[in-house]
Amino acid sequence: MRRRSVVPCEEGCWRTLGKARACSPQAAAGAAAGMGRVRREGRAVARSDLLCGLDIGTTKTAAVIATAGTDGPIDIIGFGVAPSAGLRKGVVTDLEETVKSIEAAMEAAERMAGVHVGSAFVGVSGEHIASLNSHGIVAVSGEDREVTPHDVKRVVEASTIITLPAERQVIHTLPREFTVDGQNGITDPVGMTATRLEVDTHIVTAGSSFVANLVKCVHRSGIEPAGVVFQALAAGAAVLLPEERAAGVLLLDLGGGTTDVAVYWGGGVYHTWTVPVGGTMVSNDIALGLKTSFAEAESIKLAYGTADTSRDLGDETFEVKALSGRSTRPAARTFLRQIIVARLNEIFKLVRSNLAQSCPPEVMLAELVLTGGAAQTAGIDVLAGEVFDLPARIGTPVNVGGLTESIKHPAYAAAVGSVVFAARSGVAPARTHANGKSIWHRVTSWWSEVMG
Repeated sequence: MRRRSVVPCEEGCWRTLGKARACSPQAAAGAAAGMGRVRREGRAVARSDLLCGLDIGTTKTAAVIATAGTDGPIDIIGFGVAPSAGLRKGVVTDLEETVKSIEAAMEAAERMAGVHVGSAFVGVSGEHIASLNSHGIVAVSGEDREVTPHDVKRVVEASTIITLPAERQVIHTLPREFTVDGQNGITDPVGMTATRLEVDTHIVTAGSSFVANLVKCVHRSGIEPAGVVFQALAAGAAVLLPEERAAGVLLLDLGGGTTDVAVYWGGGVYHTWTVPVGGTMVSNDIALGLKTSFAEAESIKLAYGTADTSRDLGDETFEVKALSGRSTRPAARTFLRQIIVARLNEIFKLVRSNLAQSCPPEVMLAELVLTGGAAQTAGIDVLAGEVFDLPARIGTPVNVGGLTESIKHPAYAAAVGSVVFAARSGVAPARTHANGKSIWHRVTSWWSEVMG
């Protein structure tokens, strides 16, 4: 399968070459939110309302297929999950294993949905993720001094004029608020009269080679990458309420190999970061401490583990299988809790230290939301609330229909959120080009459109 490069679209996602024209408001209104094929009377019929999301993690790959109209609700119609052995801490370590995992998850999701999907939005994570806040300013171009969508586009592009090393690329440009002639706090300036338009944006960058390797795996599995979404933003789109974003919320997406961080403040994203430690390290610690296998440690963590230090466990014990699996021995739940709390405290303190350096005092947070596979550890919200001194809750996907009970779980927040994020961004990948024009023609046309 021929590999295609990726380029940024104005909504803040990454699109494949030849697909980016569908990111324009005109094309987004008329194109599909995703593309697929459904078998009907022996023929492949195009579906123009499909979105697909892929969460390729350290321990699992999850695929979600959803239907989404331009203004309608999002309904999950297909879901698949498969073990993942080709990634470590968000970085591809084995191309073939990653491809196999993607193929297995997509096959299960397509079988459930009864459709064949040709493109997907891909979650990305890893220590290579970085972010910064930027500011753009332009003069309003119209003779009547009325702010137009083109002016908004120009000022957002102006905020992206930053210096980046050659090995890094921008994957998201997220406007937080606009300022019109010195008046800040404006969410939508279109139609207002002004001479000067400003914007504060949050820019997320990633290592180009890491993104390229992930995109290569998706290509080899027969799926066209429609966009790349940072995992924390995807999870936030699935589990956070608008009121929480406005009030100020800290989101922790605790995966197997990484913990992705997003700070929402003033209704927008203020800070993002990735800690290269996740739930797998907790299980490794348990396996070492109890002298058992990793698989047994995972089962023990879910069945008997807790991070709630206020709970009285007394003399409670449980049985641990030896490495050989032929015998068992008792272990104290208090000792298990010590192992779990020690590693989780390390993660939380790393996040807290980073926030102290990256967020000024005026960034006030009202709540802490934990999601991801490791968030199912009992009592983790209690421990996190104590460390951050914030009310804490476990986040599960909300405001989606369809098979919500099947995937209403923190572990699948990023997979569900990738399609929610794409739908909110108005991204609509085109799948066919009837005019048969060359890739280069489509790229130059897209660039001309972006540059006005």
